[in-house]
Amino acid sequence: MIQHTLRRTSFHGVPGTTNATVATLGSVLPQDWIEHRRTDREPIGWICPDGDGFRVFDLLGRERTSDPVDWLDAEEMLDELGIGYLADRWVLRLDDGRERPVRVAETSPRGIVVLADEYGAASAVGANPDRYDLPFPATDALRPE
Repeated sequence: MIQHTLRRTSFHGVPGTTNATVATLGSVLPQDWIEHRRTDREPIGWICPDGDGFRVFDLLGRERTSDPVDWLDAEEMLDELGIGYLADRWVLRLDDGRERPVRVAETSPRGIVVLADEYGAASAVGANPDRYDLPFPATDALRPE
């Protein structure tokens, strides 16, 4: 289970800021999640012990196994998954029920950033698409198109 911690950063006495405390929410991965990387050292997910086997989590924090698998199968699953799926178009269900096509711009245990992508706007030079900051792990509000 992902735990969320509240980090407070004080800006007291810093030029250009007010004497206020700003709270930011950051995710903390469970200690037993083991990061798995490609041969070029790019992170591609996590492997988590579960009984005599392991569970696989992708870069969006979503479990990719229905039952525990052995270590080599877990590594192979992440290696085959890679990161290409992050470049695909996704659909984000907004709080009001509307859906928008989006592209994943950033993902980390601190959160996921997606950009609105109607008509390819997310990759257009000079575009300023709507940005959505999502929690990690991703909820079912974000799904592949």
